[in-house]
Amino acid sequence: MAKEVVKKVKLAIEAGKATPAPPVGTVLGPAGINLQEFCTKYNEQTRDKMGDVLPVEISIYEDRTFDFIIKTPPTAFLIKKYAKISKGSTKGKNEPVGKLSEEQVREIAEIKLPDLNAYDVDSAIKQVKGTAQNMGVEIK
Repeated sequence: MAKEVVKKVKLAIEAGKATPAPPVGTVLGPAGINLQEFCTKYNEQTRDKMGDVLPVEISIYEDRTFDFIIKTPPTAFLIKKYAKISKGSTKGKNEPVGKLSEEQVREIAEIKLPDLNAYDVDSAIKQVKGTAQNMGVEIK
């Protein structure tokens, strides 16, 4: 018989750097799962993406076991990384803070495609461009 999911938790943790300390401990501790086991498994699976912030969806079962799914990094994080900026503009496209090439936008869209609500790369590119514009990043 399948285990029943008691709780689903979503967190954004830096790849390879999960520790039982906050924020991981404060969110998962009350659920009663083994924090060290979660941190070890998460760090092993994300070691190749060090430096990226990765969203993770954790399913906690009634017997206090867990499964997790690692998602792709947030679009805004990827845009900042590729444009080499620390943060987006406070005034959106009226105050440009960086530039991306069409090739970089396509790369970001291909990375994000599994987690976006898009059927193909072209519609994913449109979503990435919209996010970039709202952050004040120009597409050249």
